[in-house]
Amino acid sequence: MREYLLTLCVTVAVTYLLTGPVRKFAIAVGAMPEIRARDVHREPTPRLGGIAMFGGLCAGLLVADHLQNLNGVFELSNEPRALLSGAALIWLVGVLDDKFELDALIKLGAQMISAGVMCMQGLTILWIPVPWIGTVALTPWQGNLLTVALVVITINAVNFVDGLDGLAAGMVCIAACAFFLYAYRIWFGYGIEAAAPATLFAAILMGMCLGFLPHNMHPARIFMGDSGSMLIGLVLAAAAISISGQVDPDAMALFAGGERNATHAMLPVFIPLILPLTIIAIPMADLVLAVVRRTWKGQSPFAADRGHLHHRLLELGHSHSRAVLIMYFWSGLIAFGAVAYSVHSTSMWIVLAIAGLSAVGLLLLLLPRFAPRTPQWAERLVPPRYRHAERAAEAALQDASAVEPEPVRPIAAGVSGVNGATAVGPRSRFPDRRKAESSR
Repeated sequence: MREYLLTLCVTVAVTYLLTGPVRKFAIAVGAMPEIRARDVHREPTPRLGGIAMFGGLCAGLLVADHLQNLNGVFELSNEPRALLSGAALIWLVGVLDDKFELDALIKLGAQMISAGVMCMQGLTILWIPVPWIGTVALTPWQGNLLTVALVVITINAVNFVDGLDGLAAGMVCIAACAFFLYAYRIWFGYGIEAAAPATLFAAILMGMCLGFLPHNMHPARIFMGDSGSMLIGLVLAAAAISISGQVDPDAMALFAGGERNATHAMLPVFIPLILPLTIIAIPMADLVLAVVRRTWKGQSPFAADRGHLHHRLLELGHSHSRAVLIMYFWSGLIAFGAVAYSVHSTSMWIVLAIAGLSAVGLLLLLLPRFAPRTPQWAERLVPPRYRHAERAAEAALQDASAVEPEPVRPIAAGVSGVNGATAVGPRSRFPDRRKAESSR
């Protein structure tokens, strides 16, 4: 565990320290796109944050290669090199997209090529454990096809959820933390060394996200861009593929009392489509709703709008930070709920706890509908926004700013006014009376 903590800390430090210079570089090269109609930020913000995240990935792999207990991952497996090859390719395409706005088909092709590069170097799905049936071996082309599909889906899911400051990095960090706990349990709990690469990938992914989050929280000083979102999506998919493609279910059967029991015990996190769903579940639901909404309105399914889940949270009355925290809550509930259920699938308390936390999440979603009424004696003990006097003053200020005063139209001199009077100023409406007063 100490080696993983050291790798995590180095990745966090390198990513954090590189983000500042990368921000200045992004501003210098003009990687600051104009604000679009669907954006929620108010001023142009530099992108290319994926450069710092890729630096953290390289630093984490380099440190792990020189640690005694983690050096075996590089000697016995080619997966770290496969990950670095695919990550370098997708990162390079993302950097070009952040600067020059590449076509969507070009990015899709790059994602498929990156996944193919990892497959060629051995990072692929070899078998799938099916519940109550056992392990189903895949042919090479089936495994490669499923691997490419998983990588593409995960990359686009992470890219799709990147709509608020700190949202994508935080959700991926939560999913990576849950994945790390389970992969670490398989390696050290069951003694299966094939789970070591997946555990290392998850630790490095956590470090990449944690190091970038301080710069990306609201108000964000820099965005990760496609160079960052596609990169962390690929690393997340690689971790899931590694543990599914290399961990032998027969070895798990020795500890679980049979192949079927082992498959059932590992199901919530072992199938490569499950753990990525901890990050894909919310974005995919948003994607389906977006397609239905746009099609119902007669628009193209690919037309951008402000109807995504994070936009709806803002419309409900949630602040930017609270909307991000709510998305964190649901992501963590799904991720850690899956891990807890995989460890104790027969415990009813876990199901009840997940149900109770889901109810809490629903209350958080409806929180703006409940106007807080603080007693007068307790107003000094709560933040200013919950005080009655402060709320009344804010409401009055908003009403005053909503009513615009009528513009004052100056009357030009020498223009005939009412009853032939010449208007030369506010007090010279009747020149004859002024002449009479002056003659006196």
